[in-house]
Amino acid sequence: MREVRQGDRVHIRYIGTLDNGRIFDSTEEQGPFQLVVGSGTVFPALEAQLLGMRVGEAKNLLIPAAEAYGPRLAANQLTLRRDQLPYGREPKLGERLQLSLANGENLELLVLQVGAEGVVLDGNHPLAGLDLTFALTVDAID
Repeated sequence: MREVRQGDRVHIRYIGTLDNGRIFDSTEEQGPFQLVVGSGTVFPALEAQLLGMRVGEAKNLLIPAAEAYGPRLAANQLTLRRDQLPYGREPKLGERLQLSLANGENLELLVLQVGAEGVVLDGNHPLAGLDLTFALTVDAID
């Protein structure tokens, strides 16, 4: 039986969990996820673990935060004064806000703090700073 090689299109099923056992992603409902190994569609650490696997083979793997979404960075936090917020908009703690930048890019930020003077927003990826565990199975190799 053939093994997964660089450049192969593979179909995988997985359940992604955090240290506390919480599921952050899964292919259970939508069916197998397809990717070309080496295309950069997923973390390089995950692609490396797929190499050599065979159809039907299952594997549990841990991807450290540094090899996933990276560490949480204070530089990705932003404090805005109330007059910089959209008029009539009262942000709520834990809410995700979308801000449009001057270059047309949109950012989704988490409201970390709400105060009388302003708000603190976090632009880190929600999974930044977290180790990710995947239970995955190779369904097919094209």
